[in-house]
Amino acid sequence: MSSQPSNSEPSPFDRLNEKVQHWIWDKGWSELRDIQAKAIGGILDSEDDVILAATTAAGKTEAAFLPILSTTASEKIDSFAVLYVSPLKALINDQFRRLEDLCERLELPVIKWHGDASAAAKAKAMQKPRGVVLITPESLESLLVRRGPDVRRMVHDLRFIVIDELHAFLSGERGVHLASLLKRLDATAGRRIRKVGLSATIGDFALAQYFLNPHGPQTVRLIESSLGQPELRLQVRGYREPDPEREGRKPEQERLVPAQTAIVGHVYQALRGRNNLIFASRRQAVESVADALGRLSEDKRVPNEFFPHHGSLSKTLREELEERLKSGELPTTAVATTTLELGIDIGSVASVAQVGPPASIAGLRQRLGRSGRREGEPSVLRIYVREPDRPAEDDPFELLRLELVQAVAAVNLLVSKWVEPGGSHGLHLSTLLHQTLAYICERGGARAREMFELICGPGPFAQVSDHDYAALLRAMNEAKLIEQSPDGILMLGQVGEAIANRFDFYAVFMTDDEYRIVTDQRTLGTVPVFNPLREGDFLTFAGRRWIVLSIDDRAKVVMVRAAPAGRVPQFPAQESVPLHDKLVHEMRAVYESGENYPFLDLVGKTLLQEARDAYRQLDLHSRQLLNVGDDIYLFVWRGTKATETLRLALASQDIRTEAYSIGLHAKYCELDKFKSALDSIFQHPPTAHAIAAFAEPLRRQKYDAHLPDEMLRDAFARTRVDENILKAQNLLPQPI
Repeated sequence: MSSQPSNSEPSPFDRLNEKVQHWIWDKGWSELRDIQAKAIGGILDSEDDVILAATTAAGKTEAAFLPILSTTASEKIDSFAVLYVSPLKALINDQFRRLEDLCERLELPVIKWHGDASAAAKAKAMQKPRGVVLITPESLESLLVRRGPDVRRMVHDLRFIVIDELHAFLSGERGVHLASLLKRLDATAGRRIRKVGLSATIGDFALAQYFLNPHGPQTVRLIESSLGQPELRLQVRGYREPDPEREGRKPEQERLVPAQTAIVGHVYQALRGRNNLIFASRRQAVESVADALGRLSEDKRVPNEFFPHHGSLSKTLREELEERLKSGELPTTAVATTTLELGIDIGSVASVAQVGPPASIAGLRQRLGRSGRREGEPSVLRIYVREPDRPAEDDPFELLRLELVQAVAAVNLLVSKWVEPGGSHGLHLSTLLHQTLAYICERGGARAREMFELICGPGPFAQVSDHDYAALLRAMNEAKLIEQSPDGILMLGQVGEAIANRFDFYAVFMTDDEYRIVTDQRTLGTVPVFNPLREGDFLTFAGRRWIVLSIDDRAKVVMVRAAPAGRVPQFPAQESVPLHDKLVHEMRAVYESGENYPFLDLVGKTLLQEARDAYRQLDLHSRQLLNVGDDIYLFVWRGTKATETLRLALASQDIRTEAYSIGLHAKYCELDKFKSALDSIFQHPPTAHAIAAFAEPLRRQKYDAHLPDEMLRDAFARTRVDENILKAQNLLPQPI
């Protein structure tokens, strides 16, 4: 890599600090990547906030830090210079390894700041804050709450906040939490601190711009890589789930293999011998698939290459698997939940597999980005879907092969480069309550108007009015979370102090009581205490099988040793990913189309044809209501929010239904009664608040238990009800 002639404009490389240039030379880079070259001018030539958008493994971390460190290294900065925020501790550890050598050359310290990081290193950094801090939102909250008076000294000259995996913060309570923390940091520093967001998958850049700068989103610069995606090779494979009773009547040689057995067999044949990732939606599924692959390897007397990776496994086990993938010395396939979806460096993988249909196109794109990272290599994706071999003739949803069609629709949207816009629209009362307590802790007390002006307004709580906030404070006072001194200062109440002193206060999401699983003094991970474990029980965990030796209920420790059998434990049910209107519309387009999708295997093509035949036989092009026996099926063809709204509206008419991806199912319901209820809903649409009266459960987030029903129902009505579906007059699908 060489500099430009002196009579020409300096190249992006020429504009970097000389020590940064030497670091790049020593790395053996022949040139800067596209996003890196663009980011240098974008960051150095203005004071605007910036979003760097590029595919996974495009070098976004260096794109941000090469110019940021070039400018901060040459300035006298009397505090931390850069704050890097990540959603994962593992990603922080990974970025620390990537930045450590570069920062050492620039004589800038780089500090990991999370629960597993060195306490001595953090204490030293607090005494003399300099350089780069790598931190999670929860550790940032802990720093503000516990070291409030000291934080101003640590950040008063802070130049940049870098937010990695920005898309992961654009929805959900952690994103709301971080957005609020950013406002509090600006207030602590006494000025707006410049923000740089990094992301591979953003469906709505306007939303990302608002997240970084809610007071001036139009000033946030978007810098995108112009490089294309690698070649995509994909296959959706269909599997028939046999009916055990029916198969039992067949001769053994004619019986269908259970779908999971067939899926595991194909995964073993297709993936063994290289590095791969397999994603499943739940921890139970991860453990089940990993166990089946491990047993198959054992049966074939070959070394096991398939290992689980999820949030309940110990940090040590997860890091060992990540390092094994990264080193590439042994072929390794990780079976994971979302824990390996984000940008932890695990090296290049040959392929990605998904067990079950994708619910999120953004998540699917993020997962696919793990494959095809080396120049000239394609991205390889396999999706495995199971459907009943003989669907019930009286169940239209089974006949329509919903999971197979959802997988096809997701692939179509992936290829079209569409991504969900995301967003955290809502009142987020649980997180607002938490931020109120946290701010009082940070400042030692605060006035109501001061907190409203800082926490609310443009940003994550923009929909919260002063009336809403006053009602929240009254509810918190009644619950003894806060109390007011004679001079009007709000302080923690008795219950508020107890909450703020808990070890889990710094996180806004709920955590479960758990047993720690231990063998030979080595912690394997944790399982929820609601699992009915007893001595002598068998357990499948961490990809192996165990027998329970003893249980210490007080210490919440379960001792185990290896065993020949096991049972996958239960884990908390995670709230399912809501389907976007666009995905459900695409599902209907798949039914209506006669297109032959080359990415389907033979069984998948047969299942799709059966689904299309059922769609035509049921006349769903023009019908939205089916009466089958004593049951009613309503085809809504909208996303989760609209379908749930209609489900609650029907509940207000005393009709109970169960929601599916494309509609609702009412059991033992008279057709006339159902039609009458629909007519009533569309002729006299219930208000959002009337619908919210039937919402259960109301308490879904960590601090909802401290809020009155009427406040939670009001929040539900304002944020989770799609009133447009109630004004549609009818549900006849629009022509395709």
